[in-house]
Amino acid sequence: MFFFLSKTLDELATPLFWALALVVIALAFVFRRAARPAAWTLGSVGLVLYAFSAKPVSNALLRGLEASARRAPSRGSAPPYDAVIVLGGFVNQDPEVPDYTEGIDRLFAGFDELRSGRARHVLLCGGRVGREEPSAEAAILERQLESWGIAPDRIVIDDRSRNTHQNAVEAARIVRERGWTRLLLVTSAFHFERAAGCFRRAGLTFDALPVDYRSYDPSRFSGSWLPRVEALSESTMAIREYVGRAVYSLHGYSMPWP
Repeated sequence: MFFFLSKTLDELATPLFWALALVVIALAFVFRRAARPAAWTLGSVGLVLYAFSAKPVSNALLRGLEASARRAPSRGSAPPYDAVIVLGGFVNQDPEVPDYTEGIDRLFAGFDELRSGRARHVLLCGGRVGREEPSAEAAILERQLESWGIAPDRIVIDDRSRNTHQNAVEAARIVRERGWTRLLLVTSAFHFERAAGCFRRAGLTFDALPVDYRSYDPSRFSGSWLPRVEALSESTMAIREYVGRAVYSLHGYSMPWP
């Protein structure tokens, strides 16, 4: 039920959906011959789309999400870690030729920890989010790391979890079964607060490595106020993450991050 609710809210919490809803409301006013409310509502459609398509707006939303990642404690100074935990969510699935999104930085960071010897093992988290997906994301990432030269016995996968809460629960089970104590959690900066809160709620102690920073310092670069599809996409992603944090907090799945 929670998975269905979270995915439903994820689809509704988008500027495009809000604009569509306003268009429907405007049409209702038109049919009722209420010209002025219809005009105001249609004007709101343009305002919503313009506002969230402006780079300064999308950057402000992302910067708010990444603030907690900038306050994350630095990694410990006594490696190696028993395991680096890499959270998925960045594969557009194709079992033959995977298509990675910007979040691939998570896998690069995990690979670097393994390659350099700072981590003995990697735990890849990510199952099938949809039934139509041919394989679990963790299995795709496992094959990717093996192709980069990482020995199979250093790779552990969680191919059951379908969201961040389940990532934490499954990871905690695997960590305890294997007796790992020194852990490094890797995820995107905008996702860091919710992920870290879930893993703390699951009872794990870990160092953190936020990656994939997407916002910029507005004092150094103002950004264009011209509407851009890229900015609308960033705003949508940020709004979804804010909604995700609220939902996880309400369900008690995530502890507040300092």
